[in-house]
Amino acid sequence: MHGDAGLHRSIEVKPTLVVASTRIALGVVCLLCVLAAGPAADGAGPGPTEELKGSIDRVLQVLEDPDLKVEAKAAQRRRSVRQIADEIFDFEEISRRAMAQHWRSLTPPQRKEFVDVFSDLLERAYMSKIELYGGERIQYTGERVEGDFATISTRLITKKGTEVPIDYRVLKRGDRWLVYDVSIEGVSLVANYRTQFNNIIRTSSYDELLRKMRGRVEEIRP
Repeated sequence: MHGDAGLHRSIEVKPTLVVASTRIALGVVCLLCVLAAGPAADGAGPGPTEELKGSIDRVLQVLEDPDLKVEAKAAQRRRSVRQIADEIFDFEEISRRAMAQHWRSLTPPQRKEFVDVFSDLLERAYMSKIELYGGERIQYTGERVEGDFATISTRLITKKGTEVPIDYRVLKRGDRWLVYDVSIEGVSLVANYRTQFNNIIRTSSYDELLRKMRGRVEEIRP
């Protein structure tokens, strides 16, 4: 049982970085606010920031809705945010990158199952903490576009004046730009999970990884 619990705990961002489940949660909100604000550069043409603005405005409406701020409406508020997050984050791409070489050995039904479980895990670990945002200042520092990929760079200024660099990596799917990774202080969310997933699959099995992920989802279910 002790080893089993250890694997359960491993299915979450290991901060050598958590300082970080909170910062990643704030980072998600930071993304919402930065994108809602639009590009900072004068004369900048339409890009990832502009493409996502419509969805972001909806998130801000949810967060600012006084009827949804009450504790009794927490579940409804989180469902609303998750629905919009599904339009902003490419959970399949996040899953593919986190699984790396192991993704190729999965059948299409297994891939769909994994994406469903992993996206649920991410939502419960981070999206449900979106209420932690308390008006921290956000600086938009740049947007770099290379073909169908782009990086949106920001800095989160905490209430104590600490600056936390947060980068959002996005890719273009059709006419939409979707987030596939978040980097907090230079540490990638996807890379962190990739290391954990690889270790568990190599020392046990993919089925065991999936079981541990489901167990972790149940542990953090609100």
